[in-house]
Amino acid sequence: MATVGATPARTPQGPGPGGASAGFLSPALVPGPGEADEEDDEEQLAEIHLCVLWNSGYLGIAYYDTSDSTIYFMPDAPDHESLKLLQRVLDEISPRSVVTSAKQDENMTCFLGKLASQEHREPKRPEIIFLPSVDFGLEISKQRLLSGNYSFIPDSMTTTEKILFLSSIIPFDCLLTVRALGGLLKFLGRRRIGVELEDYNVSVPILGFKKFVFVLQIFKSESHPSVYKVASGLKEGLSLFGILNRCRCKWGEKLLRLWFTRPTQDLGELNSRLDVIQFFLLPQNLDMAQMLHRLLGHIKNVPLILKRMKLSHTKVSDWHVLYKTVYSALGLRDACRSLPQSIQLFRDISQEFSDDLHHIASLIGKVVDFEGSLAENRFTVLPNIDPEIDEKKRRLMGLPGFLTEVARKELENLDSRIPSCSVIYIPLIGFLLSIPRLPSMVEASDFEIEGLDFMFLSEEKLHYRSARTKELDALLGDLHCDIRDQETLLMYQLQCQVLARAAVLTRVLDLASRLDVLLSLASAARDYGYSRPCYSPRLLGVRIQNGRHPLMELCARTFVPNSTECGGDKGRVKVITGPNSSGKSIYLKQVGLITFMALVGSFVPAEEAEIGAVDAIFTRIHSCESISLGLSTFMIDLNQVAKAVNNATERSLVLIDEFGKGTNTVDGLALLAAVLRHWLALGPTCPHIFVATNFLSLVQLQLLPQGPLVQYLTMTTCEDGNDLVFFYQVCEGVATASHASHTAAQAGLPDKLIARGKEVSDLICSGKSIKPVKELLKEKQMENCHILVDKFLKLDLEDPNLDLDIFMSREVLPAATAIL
Repeated sequence: MATVGATPARTPQGPGPGGASAGFLSPALVPGPGEADEEDDEEQLAEIHLCVLWNSGYLGIAYYDTSDSTIYFMPDAPDHESLKLLQRVLDEISPRSVVTSAKQDENMTCFLGKLASQEHREPKRPEIIFLPSVDFGLEISKQRLLSGNYSFIPDSMTTTEKILFLSSIIPFDCLLTVRALGGLLKFLGRRRIGVELEDYNVSVPILGFKKFVFVLQIFKSESHPSVYKVASGLKEGLSLFGILNRCRCKWGEKLLRLWFTRPTQDLGELNSRLDVIQFFLLPQNLDMAQMLHRLLGHIKNVPLILKRMKLSHTKVSDWHVLYKTVYSALGLRDACRSLPQSIQLFRDISQEFSDDLHHIASLIGKVVDFEGSLAENRFTVLPNIDPEIDEKKRRLMGLPGFLTEVARKELENLDSRIPSCSVIYIPLIGFLLSIPRLPSMVEASDFEIEGLDFMFLSEEKLHYRSARTKELDALLGDLHCDIRDQETLLMYQLQCQVLARAAVLTRVLDLASRLDVLLSLASAARDYGYSRPCYSPRLLGVRIQNGRHPLMELCARTFVPNSTECGGDKGRVKVITGPNSSGKSIYLKQVGLITFMALVGSFVPAEEAEIGAVDAIFTRIHSCESISLGLSTFMIDLNQVAKAVNNATERSLVLIDEFGKGTNTVDGLALLAAVLRHWLALGPTCPHIFVATNFLSLVQLQLLPQGPLVQYLTMTTCEDGNDLVFFYQVCEGVATASHASHTAAQAGLPDKLIARGKEVSDLICSGKSIKPVKELLKEKQMENCHILVDKFLKLDLEDPNLDLDIFMSREVLPAATAIL
């Protein structure tokens, strides 16, 4: 409660200047400018609320992202007792809260205990929320999911159609995931996330259900196992998006993610992106790039501020953030006007960052008192904006001295037993006379004083209205509220001026985020040595000269580049053979990633890259997401290959790694050959296919038709004595052996097992029968004989309870059978 008051006191010498005091009550503590910015930044970040269940070695995970009002889920996934997968998810999404069942086993309890104790966790540790286990019941969770009100489901759908539609999105066969989704919906409904102030008939908006997506390591970290051989200490999160994302503002990061999820074939758009990246890669433009990047760090969440202005919910910090954003935008405009206008983005920023921005910044700078607003935690204006407000503020500031004189005069008319009094001003109430409570004032009737109207008792002070305080109310009015009202009116007028120019502010965010993404891609291209790709609409495929895997080259001590040629009608199906760990999978992913990066508009890790009219990239590459589907490995393989078979065109790129290994060798080989023959039968309209396989019989048995469409590649190796040396270089040819024994030796299998494995393999290849090893058989017989002899020696023949018949039938005869 803000008050203004003056307090004279009776002294032996009588009233005098020394006995009077005047002052303001201390205002509530408010954050400084830096703290206000931090609070605003926190609010700009999307809140993520995670629900997790752990049971019998499996995790069920679902989370709600307020930035897009979408629920994401991961089908039941196996996890170690230390819950490493859960920790990775927490590190990746940084949830605001973690919801789980109150009934948990020891592993989850310990994990949550450690999580709650991480006071140093950045940005901050999540809130741990326990709900009753009944809220995670399977049937009630299904009911919540099926009865939910979702805006993405048309109202015209019947109940049966709605159930079928949701069943096609949500894996109801993953019981833990269904229970986690049900618990998350319960939590959202209870907390009313995002609609806390709305009527109860307004539900939490849910705009979709989406599954985690892991493709080619674009967003998530799921490295090839060989990565861990050389860089086991790498942080989880290594992905293409992770190494390219150097955006300074959140909207730039969102746009980069959008580009990654929506590659384009628009050559004009792609080349315009590459033009900007190439400009900033020039050495003379490095300082300009760094200066623009610093300015982009001040571009904040303008749409959120505009939304608050429309709802009249503007915060004090919003004006400061908007002021910095607009001035940073003006800095971007001035800088881009000095850059070549032949580049479309620079020309757009120079033209569309109009003088409206300067008008907005000038208005805010001239009107808003940032220091005063932060001190009072409300909108205040600078002096000389409104003479009436200035006059009222002068009166308010001069009140202490004036009220001191009024208090002296009031004290002269009061009972001599009252030692002091004060005149105070309370907003919304007005001016009051305050006197200390005397010991004789016990009952309410004792508070009555002639000529004064008793108002209330507070902190042993009696408050009254007198004739003079009533006169002050009539003369001065409610100054504090009047000032607030007038400043609020000015704020509304300023908001109207800003909202009238909302279009230019929205355009600022669009162009600034685009510039931020391209600066980020340019920075990555400079650091990693990427080159500009070129696009050839007439080329149906890709040509890559000395390409590199963008992630693997950061992990390996040395990386061997490889070239790729898949344009034209020759070699549209490339069959790659070679030993395990020779680099087949890395080569496949390398081709896919380079093509993907080019279609995003990024420079690529290659000396040269010519990208044709590629309309899609289909993959059959094992990943962490595949494990979480709850399906057999072979079924996962079939699902992925079926999508490629049914959708790939002559302009598609198909990457298949070890298809068919999840079932019987003969059946897997037959299916692989059948799929490839299906595509080969299309002739020149066959997709561009890269197949990595260890099925050497595919070549040896000539299961594929001979012709120019098929090209056989292998990974070069060299045997050095008993060692196998990998060169990681692709060349034409076919591997003659899988060299599984060398891989087994590197894995640490005993030499005897490896030798026996080679012997059995040779017998199978030669068509001979497999017989047990005689030496091993004799050793086993001798071991059984020793065991039988030891049992005889331990017999006590003098024991009256010994039954030799039972001993012979139970011990000797079975052992003799095994020996013979």
